[in-house]
Amino acid sequence: MFKEIRIKFLRYTLIVIYFIVILICAVELNFLRLFGYSPSQKDIKFPALSVSSEVYTADSVLIGKYYRENRTPVNFNEIDSNVIHALVATEDVRFYQHSGVDVYSLISGLASTAQGDKRGASTITQQLAKNLYRTRLNKSQGFIGKIPLIGTLESKFKEWLTAFKLESNYSKNDIITMYLNTVPFGNNTFGINTAAKHYFNKPVSKISLDEAAILIGMLKATSTYNPVRNPDKSVERRNVVLAQMMKYHYISKNQYQKAIAAPLKLSLGKDNGKNEGDSYLRSAVAKWLEKWCEDNGYNLYEDGLKIYTTIDSKLQKYAEEAVHEQMKTLQNRFYNVWGNEEPWRDSKGNVIPNFAENNVQKLPWYPALKRKYKNEPDSLNAFLNRPKKMTVFSWDGDKDVEFSTLDSIEYYAKILNTGMMSLDPFSGKIKVWVGGDDHTYFQYDHVNQSKRQAGSTFKPFAYLTALESGMSPCDQFVDQPVKITYQDHGKTEVWEPKNASWNFTYQKMSLRWAMGKSVNSITAQVTEKVGWDNIVKYAHLCGIDSELKSVPSVSLGSNDVSVYEMVKAYATFLNKGKKVEPILVDKITDQDGNLIEEFKPTMKQVISKEMAWLMLYMFRGGMEEPGGTSQALWEWDLWKKNNQIGGKTGTSSDYVDGWYMGITKDLVTGVWVGADDRSVHFKTSETGEGSRTALPIFGKFMEKVYQDPSTGISEGPFPKPDVPISRNYNCPSPRLSVDSLQIDSLTLDSLITPIEDLKKDSLTNEQPIQP
Repeated sequence: MFKEIRIKFLRYTLIVIYFIVILICAVELNFLRLFGYSPSQKDIKFPALSVSSEVYTADSVLIGKYYRENRTPVNFNEIDSNVIHALVATEDVRFYQHSGVDVYSLISGLASTAQGDKRGASTITQQLAKNLYRTRLNKSQGFIGKIPLIGTLESKFKEWLTAFKLESNYSKNDIITMYLNTVPFGNNTFGINTAAKHYFNKPVSKISLDEAAILIGMLKATSTYNPVRNPDKSVERRNVVLAQMMKYHYISKNQYQKAIAAPLKLSLGKDNGKNEGDSYLRSAVAKWLEKWCEDNGYNLYEDGLKIYTTIDSKLQKYAEEAVHEQMKTLQNRFYNVWGNEEPWRDSKGNVIPNFAENNVQKLPWYPALKRKYKNEPDSLNAFLNRPKKMTVFSWDGDKDVEFSTLDSIEYYAKILNTGMMSLDPFSGKIKVWVGGDDHTYFQYDHVNQSKRQAGSTFKPFAYLTALESGMSPCDQFVDQPVKITYQDHGKTEVWEPKNASWNFTYQKMSLRWAMGKSVNSITAQVTEKVGWDNIVKYAHLCGIDSELKSVPSVSLGSNDVSVYEMVKAYATFLNKGKKVEPILVDKITDQDGNLIEEFKPTMKQVISKEMAWLMLYMFRGGMEEPGGTSQALWEWDLWKKNNQIGGKTGTSSDYVDGWYMGITKDLVTGVWVGADDRSVHFKTSETGEGSRTALPIFGKFMEKVYQDPSTGISEGPFPKPDVPISRNYNCPSPRLSVDSLQIDSLTLDSLITPIEDLKKDSLTNEQPIQP
């Protein structure tokens, strides 16, 4: 059809145009899958940008981020003008004249390349097309794209087409904004705002001229001109950018000279190239939102959500400080107790042989190592015993050491860990979440992942069951030997719990006194009278979700439960008998603050208000009854304004687990302390019971909270009952001649330690009980 056109120039021009149109259609349609992916009109209008989600405390303090590409987009008017001018002057001086592809620069670049001077000719719009739609990735290429040189031309052609599409759909300001929100700046930092926060700890709207030049200079080669790794080259490149800005009249000569004379001053912010704020709390929020994201079609790592948790930043800070102070003391105490002895012991106190060798076999990479050294046991042992440089956790900061694999297993086995959670039961909002010592080294969360024997902190469910059966806090039992025969899977078993003193007082004690002093023999009698099946029933009713083995010892905490469950169950008592399902996230918004979801806790009345109030009264017995196991709290400044605290200590067999559950008028807090391997523990009650390991964390925490009025949490008594109390509860116990701190163990309980012995204990600061 072109033969009819007699003018050759016109004919050939039309042929070229015709084949260009055919080529464009073929590329756009991915004809025969030769050309691969090309952005559609819908893709152009609605570009998919991977944006990090941010996690905040309830009072809007940034906790961390989730991202595949660490990015926080900004609008054009939030970008300092120096950044815009530096970018145009350096990367695309004709940006405001061309329509996506700069033909003049393209021809000039080809001519320079032919003369041996390689010069880029890509416009800002073309670079945006490449960054936004990944036009050069393998998955974007078809068959032709895999042919050397031809593939490069194909990718370039698609970039041109995409650039024209972008220019026809967006303003110049929109394009430059999208570009600056997509470009990488090294260290998994994407976008100009994230880069400004990372390198200068300020938003892009606040950066100076020389700082803008540093960032734009990095675009040529993020590693080469990284101001952290290569400060001299970064400054050299900055000066080139500033020279370009002066050349094209964006800055004056005076501004140029002042800027190049400025020293490089970095102020590295928190955007450090990792999933920012990687912590127990951040991980817990991700797990908490898993189902919500799946049900609602959101991607936590790409959709730019703003997640506002229920955590109070001040309370969280005080909790972390209390944990750090006490755990450092406990770790030193543990080292002093064991000295050069090996602390991994069986139930009879014997050293467990081949402890490290047995544990290394549980590591995920061990099977592959064993296959590598198959039939070469000496080589395998040599590998495991070969010292190598590594950094390990310590309470004095990261420590550089030379350890073998087996050395590191033994080192970490001796480290004590902790879990702590604090809940406002009235709102259902979790205020504090401390999952362990340090998430960098110990990813296992000791709030909701770890489950350990609860010890005597489980006893209150036995006393609740007693109240529900018709007893009152004043009902009395005798502290005497108990022998309970029961059936376990068809086998007859006998349970004879002992008190910690290995003797019995044969004294009558009220239920409140017995619970406050944590007397095993009376708890066992209560268990026999009300039935262990019923204790399991009420524990589940209050909020314990774990499976509980229904045996007589259930009341002494022989089952494994989490800190999260215990706090939730204890909250039922403060919340007037309503069980609450705690929430960790308050609301979720998009980047612009538009509400996406708001979360509300579910509550259910599971015990009466009267029973709940009576249980709070029972909990106060730990402080108020003779020999109460919470009385170590007198050491801290917690007792202004007629303050009342209820609580329960707990210690499992052999001092493996130390617990404290504390209740104030505002909060319910649970603390667990112990080593991750149950064979590693303290030797004696004086060093390892709950009142000496976990309780001090609660005491330190509440003292810090009370000393800061801005937290909104103050001292004060528990609320008075708002329903009639039909049970007798006013029955003061006789005062003992000597009150003291108490041992509170699953198997041994209620040992009265003379005050003189307490004063000799150099490993704790606990004080004699005040009357």
